[in-house]
Amino acid sequence: MGSGAATNTRKRSFWSVVSGQRELILMSVPLLLYKVLFSYVPIGGWTMAFQNFKPAIRTWYKQQWVGFDNFVKLFTGLNGERFIRDIGNTLAQSLLTLVLGYVCSIVLALLLNEVKNIGFKRVVQNITYMPHFLSWIIVAGLVSTALSVPTSGGIINTVLMGLHIIDTPILFLANPGYFWGIVAGSHLWKELGWNTIIYMAAITAIDPALYEASDMDGANRYQKMWNITLPCIKSTIVILLIMSIGNVLEAGFEIQYFLGNGLIVEKSETIDIFVLRYGIQMGNFSLATVAGMFKTVISILLITGANFISGKLGEEKLI
Repeated sequence: MGSGAATNTRKRSFWSVVSGQRELILMSVPLLLYKVLFSYVPIGGWTMAFQNFKPAIRTWYKQQWVGFDNFVKLFTGLNGERFIRDIGNTLAQSLLTLVLGYVCSIVLALLLNEVKNIGFKRVVQNITYMPHFLSWIIVAGLVSTALSVPTSGGIINTVLMGLHIIDTPILFLANPGYFWGIVAGSHLWKELGWNTIIYMAAITAIDPALYEASDMDGANRYQKMWNITLPCIKSTIVILLIMSIGNVLEAGFEIQYFLGNGLIVEKSETIDIFVLRYGIQMGNFSLATVAGMFKTVISILLITGANFISGKLGEEKLI
């Protein structure tokens, strides 16, 4: 009797919570449907990885099943050489972008927090936020123009030559050695201000009494940053880092596709471009599916591993 009463109480409690939050639940339904439709329903397409998929055959179970042949083809032969090279390019670009973006975003948030002139602070924030709202097509055009020769509006070459750092213009987009840096720099310029928003929000939640106590102890601004601000936002930094590690194979597509060319393909081609170029455009949908599956599985393993290690070190975890 007591057990049944407790069960009924829990049921009433559950439905009372649902009833009390029905507005929030209804608001979340469109997002939930969006995620299910675009993130979970397409998983059914993974069956193509085990088939010699032909679009003309409408019924999926009538396709020719080939087991793991497509997985072998992806990592062997000419396709294997290209794909392994593209994995290296993707990792290098992503890690360079991640490290540069993280460090600069945290530094900018710390510096903005120290600015006392509200008007100047807002101007800096607006200027750094605005590039985020530009499409990558526009950004690629701006970067291409900035890196061109002076006669074509290349501001970078113009400045370097004006400072007598170089004597002749550098063909940045014709030299593979510059491409990874160009990608990281483009991401930094576009997303720097936007990435500081969460850090700024975390900083505003810090108890002002901590800073007042440090003033009484004679701490300067740099000591406050190191001993108060950074430790107080450490959990935010760790959580965002874990989430970013899961996207380490998402180096991007647009900037590499628009700025890449035959002269620098060995450094510019990423996994996503490989999927488009050697999978979709050539009609090898099974190979493209295998490459996409590889990205997904590795991303899940990375984010799970990062989350586990963070928990073992006593830091914040996603779950």
